[in-house]
Amino acid sequence: MGNRLILASKSPRRYELLKQVGFDFDVIPSRIEENFFKGESPRKHVLRLAEAKALEVGSQYPDHWVIAADTVVYIDHSILGKPKNREEAMEMLRRLSGKEHWVLTGFSVQHLQKGKGDGEAVRTAVKVKKLTPVEMEWYIQTGEPFDKAGGYAIQGIGSFMIESIKGSYTNVVGLPICELIQMLTRLGAIKISSDGIHISP
Repeated sequence: MGNRLILASKSPRRYELLKQVGFDFDVIPSRIEENFFKGESPRKHVLRLAEAKALEVGSQYPDHWVIAADTVVYIDHSILGKPKNREEAMEMLRRLSGKEHWVLTGFSVQHLQKGKGDGEAVRTAVKVKKLTPVEMEWYIQTGEPFDKAGGYAIQGIGSFMIESIKGSYTNVVGLPICELIQMLTRLGAIKISSDGIHISP
């Protein structure tokens, strides 16, 4: 592997966000189970999973910088995962309709050989317009809700339902790019020059 940076995620959305800003990296998805612990807050949940994913992949490539993340959607103190079927997708859209909810992404950067690492959680408020039953049916028929936390994709067809957003847009997509670049710079993982982003050896 020529690159010194690994994205420990199979998410096409995170891949696109990193490519968009000019990162050169390899993709090695983590095998960590995204399970919930009883009584765990959304913040603790995403931070725990992001770090576990980064350390799991980092243990195989200790001389690489590894980025991992976990995103959840929550409303009224309950986390909305990825809907498994049409009924779950409909229930999620009903809960989100006409209300504000939170999108929380935890991300972790680790370099085991250097003994460097950090993690952070970023929260964004998203307001969904009042959805009609027909709109919900149509959106579910597109198939888009099924592999998305909260049952929608802000960067896809689901953009039609987003009334307002307070905070990081890329966080809602799945990776808060501004905060990630700040962390990578702080840890000495990257240097930004006039010709682009360079991964530190």
